[in-house]
Amino acid sequence: MPRRIVTGHDDSGASIVVDDGPVPVSRVLPDDGVAFHEVWATDTAPAVIRAGAEDPTVPTPSPAAAGAAPGASGRVGPGAITVPPSAHGTRIRINEFLPGHLDEHGRQSPVHRTESIDYGIVLDGEITLILDQSEVTARAGDIVVQRGTDHAWANRTDTVARVAFVLVGGEFGPDLVSVLPADVHDGLMRRGPRD
Repeated sequence: MPRRIVTGHDDSGASIVVDDGPVPVSRVLPDDGVAFHEVWATDTAPAVIRAGAEDPTVPTPSPAAAGAAPGASGRVGPGAITVPPSAHGTRIRINEFLPGHLDEHGRQSPVHRTESIDYGIVLDGEITLILDQSEVTARAGDIVVQRGTDHAWANRTDTVARVAFVLVGGEFGPDLVSVLPADVHDGLMRRGPRD
C-alpha cells in the first residue's frame, strides 16, 4: 500500500507533518485485478489549505453503508472511491493493475468517460490505453493526458502496472459538445468503479 505524507501547520503556524502512513482509503476489485488507493482530494479551486489534520479521504459512513453488499464501497462523499473529482476539485490516486485480468475484449477496466482532465503517470510496468479508434502502450516514466475521452485500461504483461492519476474537475467545451453524442452527460462515470 502506498505511503502518504501530509503536511500541515501547528498552532503557531509552523509547518509540520500531520500524517505519515499508508493511504487511508483503498478498494480492491479482485475480479478486475485492480486496486485503487485514494491519496487526497479537494472540492474547490482554488483549494482551501487548512492548518489542521483534516483528511478529505477518510471514510464518512453513509446510511446506506450498513446495508452495502460485500465489496461495495458503502460510502458517499469524502472517503468514497469515486472516479471523477468534484466539478471544481481534484483527486490523486494510485491504481495498481494486476496481470491476468482481461475481459473478452482485452480490457481490464470498463470503457468510461469523465468530465475531467486526468494526468496518468506510469510509475512501474506498462499499461495499454484503449480508445475508440486506437490503443497506445505507456511505460514507466510516460505520462498520459486523458481529456474526457471514452477509454479503458489493460495490463497485458505479467507484472503489476502502477499508475498515479491526478484528476482535475472540468467541463466539456462547446466545440467538443457539438461533436459528442447528445446524451454524453447521461453516460459519464459519476461514482466509483463498478458502482
